[in-house]
Amino acid sequence: MVPSQPKTLAPLYWGAIVTTIIAAAITLAIFWLGGRAQNEDEWIRHTLAVRAELHDIHALVLRAESSQRGYLLTGRSDYLSNYTPALSALHDAVNRVDTLVRDNAWQVEAIGILRQRISDKLEEMQTTIDERNAGRADAALALVNTDRGKLATAAVKDQIDAMVQTENALLAQREVAVTSFVFFLQVGSAIAFLLIGGLGLLVAYFARRSLTAIQSANFQLSAANQNLRDEINQRERAESQLRQSQKMDAIGQLTGGIAHDFNNMLGVLTGSLDMMRRRMKTDEFGIGRFIDAAMKATERSAALTQRLLAFARQQPLSPEPVDANRLIAEMSELLRSTLGEHIQIETVTAAGLWRTNVDAHQLENAIVNVALNARDAMPDGGKLTIETANVYLDEDYCRDNGDVAPGQFVMVAVSDEGAGMDAQIVTRVFDPFFTTKPAGKGTGLGLSQVYGFIKQSQGHVKIYSELGTGTTVKIYLPRLHGRGDEIKRPVPHEVKGDASETILVVEDDPLMRRLSTDLLRELGYTVIESESGAEALTLLDATPGVTLLFTDVVMPEMNGKRLAEAALQRRPDLKILFTTGYTRNAVVHGGVLDPDINFITKPFAIRQLASKVRAVLDL
Repeated sequence: MVPSQPKTLAPLYWGAIVTTIIAAAITLAIFWLGGRAQNEDEWIRHTLAVRAELHDIHALVLRAESSQRGYLLTGRSDYLSNYTPALSALHDAVNRVDTLVRDNAWQVEAIGILRQRISDKLEEMQTTIDERNAGRADAALALVNTDRGKLATAAVKDQIDAMVQTENALLAQREVAVTSFVFFLQVGSAIAFLLIGGLGLLVAYFARRSLTAIQSANFQLSAANQNLRDEINQRERAESQLRQSQKMDAIGQLTGGIAHDFNNMLGVLTGSLDMMRRRMKTDEFGIGRFIDAAMKATERSAALTQRLLAFARQQPLSPEPVDANRLIAEMSELLRSTLGEHIQIETVTAAGLWRTNVDAHQLENAIVNVALNARDAMPDGGKLTIETANVYLDEDYCRDNGDVAPGQFVMVAVSDEGAGMDAQIVTRVFDPFFTTKPAGKGTGLGLSQVYGFIKQSQGHVKIYSELGTGTTVKIYLPRLHGRGDEIKRPVPHEVKGDASETILVVEDDPLMRRLSTDLLRELGYTVIESESGAEALTLLDATPGVTLLFTDVVMPEMNGKRLAEAALQRRPDLKILFTTGYTRNAVVHGGVLDPDINFITKPFAIRQLASKVRAVLDL
């Protein structure tokens, strides 16, 4: 919407209107006066044409008379060579004058008289010529001596002179009219110049007073125009972005709906197998290998669920200040063992690399996922290059890539020398379950997990690839402004508890609640259990020795977050540990854990649970 006109611009507005009206009036007057002058000029040319034709008529009469006299005196027929053409031309000239003066009644009457007098003259000349032709020369000369021809010629000349005088009078009148129009035009232009000059000074005066308002209006208009251009660009990208968003929303709804229950079941399986392995004294009947196989299956299922949650941007992240150079250096052994000896790894790290605020564990997974795809693109071996750099993504780049805002980013690029991909495949590599590998060689979730993690971290990812040349995947993570100390991530290890430490387990799923209780008791803690938030608060009031509340997040009626808030009102010193396989914005917002939240994701092994519980109790 165009900004409304400031009040201080009203004088300029009305001044511009008045100036426009005057300029329009002057323009119309100039056109009118110019048209009248042109019309009078045409009439002047008309008068001059009539005069010229009349002079030609007189000249033709004299030419014919000269031919007649020569013939009468000499009797030589060659004197008549100009006679007949002169008569023909004379006839045409009279007709032209007749056409030209039809607008003037007096001249119409005058041309009629002229025709008659010319006819009398022509009759006199033809009679003398006929007498001479008949051999009666004396009779012809006698007719000439009567002065009949002289009088006829004089009558023609007098009539022509009278008509010329009339045209001269018209010419004088028209010249006076043209002079008057030019005068009025000059006077009007002078007056208009003075009026426009005065209004211009007035407008300039108000323009100086209104400069700030004009600048403000121009700024608002520029902003509106820029918003309009941005909206046009966004609409051009809307279709592709909408398709991508719909795909992600569909996967998010699919994974979110099943993640909680699925992770609960995996948690039961993982914990049960862990307990079976701990309590088996001997491996009778080779049961251990079946337990190991079941454990691997549950671990792979848990990883699959986490990948789905990662793509749907619903995995809980724990961002921390990260130096990407150090992280890549610490991953070197992991990458070498994962990729194999036939892949040569080269790192090119930038000096003075900015730090970024990101979940370090998930960034490691992202780099490994990209590296594994690069390895598969080089089945005969090759070089893998990992590069870091500080970059600035400007407005032009972000305009062409609508999912990122301009700013400073830490870039991690992974390049290979593999077969590369065509443009059609590049547009689909981040789609869930899309893979170019044979059946059974991949789930198609590796790069989609990378995409979900990067977008959840407010970053950007871009793929450049050419067939036969190789592929580069560039990961952009927002620069961390401020100091921010790196956090050393503890390695999970099993720590025994103490029976004097009482833990209240709150879980609505009976199998998961039973398993969590057994695991904690196995670790040496005293455990009481509850299936709902209301029951848990009652047990908490009845058991003052509870030191830790271990609660699921997603529960009916009262979720884990509300239970923790109510429990802390009763016991401000109570330690809280949340667990869930899927969070509905209870303790996770924007994909990031809320501050001061202790959290463990389902499913968890006994070593992870032991380490996390001990860490929370020792805070």
